[in-house]
Amino acid sequence: MDLNRKTAYEVLLDVEKNQAYSNLSLNNFIEKNRPESPAFVRELVYGVLENKILLDHILTQLVPSGLKKVKKQDLTLLRMGIYQLRSMNSVPEYAAVNETVNMAKVFARGRDRFINGVLRGYIKKNNELMFPDRNADVAEYLSVMHSAEKWIVNLWLDAYGAEDTEAILDASNRTPELTIRTNLLRTTREDLRSRLEEEGFEVSDTWESPRGLTVKGSGLLKTRAYEEGLFSVQDEASMLASEALEVQPGDTVIDVCAAPGGKSFATAELMEGCGTVYSMDIYEHKLKLMETQAKRTGIANIELICHDSTEPMEDFAGKADRVLADVPCSGLGVIRRKPEIKYKGNEELPELIERQEKILSAAASYVKPGGTLVYSTCTINPEENQLQTKRFLDNNKDFKKVGERQLFPTMGIDGFYICKMVRE
Repeated sequence: MDLNRKTAYEVLLDVEKNQAYSNLSLNNFIEKNRPESPAFVRELVYGVLENKILLDHILTQLVPSGLKKVKKQDLTLLRMGIYQLRSMNSVPEYAAVNETVNMAKVFARGRDRFINGVLRGYIKKNNELMFPDRNADVAEYLSVMHSAEKWIVNLWLDAYGAEDTEAILDASNRTPELTIRTNLLRTTREDLRSRLEEEGFEVSDTWESPRGLTVKGSGLLKTRAYEEGLFSVQDEASMLASEALEVQPGDTVIDVCAAPGGKSFATAELMEGCGTVYSMDIYEHKLKLMETQAKRTGIANIELICHDSTEPMEDFAGKADRVLADVPCSGLGVIRRKPEIKYKGNEELPELIERQEKILSAAASYVKPGGTLVYSTCTINPEENQLQTKRFLDNNKDFKKVGERQLFPTMGIDGFYICKMVRE
């Protein structure tokens, strides 16, 4: 059995059955199985996940009885086979079919003939398949062809129109570039770039952040530069959220939803070791991971606090110069990293928005007069973003909005919302 495809199958089934995060599951199974080509595994996994609705639309036309009764093991193999046949030009037809059938003999015993028949049916009927008509129903067309739940498509259609919605969906299906944040406590961006280039990496400056670098090449996290804490992996949009605080050495800063810690560390690095960043999170085990990263990067001015940030801490009332509320959200801006987000329902959204509101209110209580509050999310949803901060400002007249940005994956970065407010 081909170990690359076996690894991809195990990841896809883990995501399908256990709602695992694709990025974490991929790393776990690649580490466990040691496949010959991790790049092939990632391409196949993300290709299937990014196109799941489209693949199922095709399979529905090839399986007369429909997909409801098809077991998850069978369906995962069928999606893998169809994706290879449809989209992976490097894979010959016979390999896509034969390797999938070989796996079926192990993981879907007794169903290998069925799976073989469906895949060969696709090869014969490929030109006869039907797809939604954009002119007849643009939401249905975009939902199927870009594989996103219709509520997401309709949300963006209402907010941005058909052309921009399709551009966002298309950008959300592209593989993101790897970006890193220079640790200014230990090096400069120029020196870090030179060092990585000497090790064979292709490096370029990020779009806006003065300390970000885009890096191409393998083994980045095994370099001495990483071990020495000269950089951390972070998307540029996330860097911009922490930079919006405009911290100064000596500030008292509170990050109310800190884990996994990127923004806390990004903020602390700008403070030149002076002042304190109080990093709160509800999960103790995530704070432990932050502690490890703080040691690697040499950041000593962070204090970790296990706390539910929906509840204000009286000890910090009116004490902070800067407060960052990067709240839990629907994640619609990071679909390109976690394509499984596209298939979630919106049933929990009202509860999530209520939680955001509580966190923002608690975070505001920490801001001293003249201090700064930054609210951010990694989503593209006005209800969680612009409307959330509008409600807050309507109810808190002592705060004034001084800056607001909605970033999109069409810019080559994660979709992010950043709102900067000042307490007067």
